Formats: sequence, C-alpha cells, structure tokens
Amino acid sequence: MAKKDKTNAMRLLDAKKIRYKEHFYDADGSTSGAEVAAMLGENPDKVFKTLVTVGKSGAHYVFDVPVEKELDLKKAASYVGEKSVEMVKSKELLGLTGYIHGGCSPLGMKKFFTTTFHKTAKDFDTILVSGGKIGFQIELTPGDLEKAISFTYADIIK
Repeated sequence: MAKKDKTNAMRLLDAKKIRYKEHFYDADGSTSGAEVAAMLGENPDKVFKTLVTVGKSGAHYVFDVPVEKELDLKKAASYVGEKSVEMVKSKELLGLTGYIHGGCSPLGMKKFFTTTFHKTAKDFDTILVSGGKIGFQIELTPGDLEKAISFTYADIIK
C-alpha cells in the first residue's frame, strides 16, 4: 500500500510507532463481519466491528464488539452513564467520524469519542479491527491498541 493510500487508522498507528498487520479482502459495504472473518480465515470472536452511538444527552460513544455478536444497547447505555443510546444513522457516520458504514475504525476518527471494547478483546493475543475502509482490517495486540487510543473493557453484548 502506497503512503498516499494509508488510512487515518494506519497513520495514527504509524505516528505512534505501533506495529500492526494489514489484511485485505474483496468485499463491498454489504459484506457481514462474519463473512469478513471467514474470508480472512479468522476466529469471528477476535474480529471486532465498530459501532457508533449517540446517547440521550447527545454525546457520542464508540463500542467495539465481536462481529457475530450484537451490542446490548441497555448495557452500553448503563456502562457510559446514559439513560439510553441508539445507533448513529449511516448517513451521519462520515461527517461525524471520517469513515463510512462498513469501514469504520476505532482508530483515527475525526474526533475521539469515549470508546469501549467488549471484555473478550483482552482474551486474545491479537484482535482485528477495521483499517478505515471497506476491504481492509488491521490486526494488533490489545496492549498495542491501548497505546494508540484510550478505551475500556466491559460486558456490552446480548
């Protein structure tokens, strides 16, 4: 990948001198996370999808959960101290984060939002998150991810 082709997620990791492995796959915006894990030959429990929400207060939150799991909105809201949270509409995602639906990464968003990973992320030597565009995943250790962005772990799935 040429330097000019780097995503914001990659630029953030490069700037912090954090090692990561790139994974590419053929997909479009309708490819499910489970399909991505299968294409990459990865355990779907270690491939995380990034979900952007808005709380009753108007604040935005990012939640990363394994691709085959579903975010529990009540648990998520309780964890971040909101009365409720709901998913951000796809059409609002680009302006808010700099990423499109299907290519949203917890790394390198336009603005940092409170971020929570499902607690199982710390159970793996490495995990995969979106690299910032459809067809691209980044693999890194949870510890290295913690060096790149601030986040917490919690039980946030159904």
